[in-house]
Amino acid sequence: MTTNELREEPRIPGFTYHHLPVADAGVHLNAAVGGDPAATPVVLLHGFPQTHLMWRHVAQDLAADHHVICPDLRGYGASGKPAETADGQTYAKRTMAADVVALARALGHERFALAGHDRGALVAIRAGLDHPDAVTHLASLDVLPTLDMWDVLRGTTAAIGFHLYLMAQPPGLPERMISADPDAFFGHFLDLWSQSPEAMPADVRAAYLRACREAVPSIVADYRASAFVDVEHDTADRLAGNALRMPVTVLQQDWGAALGFDAEELWRRWAPDLAHRTVSCGHFMAEEAPDEVTAALRELLKR
Repeated sequence: MTTNELREEPRIPGFTYHHLPVADAGVHLNAAVGGDPAATPVVLLHGFPQTHLMWRHVAQDLAADHHVICPDLRGYGASGKPAETADGQTYAKRTMAADVVALARALGHERFALAGHDRGALVAIRAGLDHPDAVTHLASLDVLPTLDMWDVLRGTTAAIGFHLYLMAQPPGLPERMISADPDAFFGHFLDLWSQSPEAMPADVRAAYLRACREAVPSIVADYRASAFVDVEHDTADRLAGNALRMPVTVLQQDWGAALGFDAEELWRRWAPDLAHRTVSCGHFMAEEAPDEVTAALRELLKR
């Protein structure tokens, strides 16, 4: 065996790992689970370009008095990576949200609190809209809801989201371009979006890059869905006046100052019971400011 084949992937200390079937036949999610199964459940969803490991600090803290579930989203990490279908439903946030509800049920929970970062936050939002009886509390870290995200990207300022437009292209070209040098592509975001590189140790960074390198088609499919089918689903909810019924906490960098919008105002249209705050750390806040994130989640769970 080579050195790479012998390398053990980093794990969240004290957590056990499960590979469980979810909503779609044949799709399994890899999940790190810690804490007392009888305690209040909290599900933590990772963002791009990461895996469940991004929650390692927050998860260990919350596990002292909660049942904490940290899955790799479908298409990411060690979870299943089904082939994208022409209708985009395979990686629609509606489908990924159903995965999360099914995973929680498989672990004994019909109701649970849900927090998501980046892509995981989009899945969390959809879960809150589609499954309001299952999601008791919702936290979103550093995204806008899909409709608002596309609306605020205008003119030259949209260059900050070039990857959104690249991965929205029809199947083939974006996958080939990214696969030509995946470490450079995914590493670009790990570097650009971080204010504290030391918060992401070398072994964890390497694990993120390996995971992304092995998941280019499914990661692109996830983003492509957000340019098409996810927009359709969110538009239908907006027109129907649907909103998140549960208490919602949003932590964000101050994008509005740079791009010219009021993030709290945009969020309040989706979440009437909203606590919104800006943070001073970088995008990877669960790693750069885990105490602040944990405190915000604990405050949310008291509402």
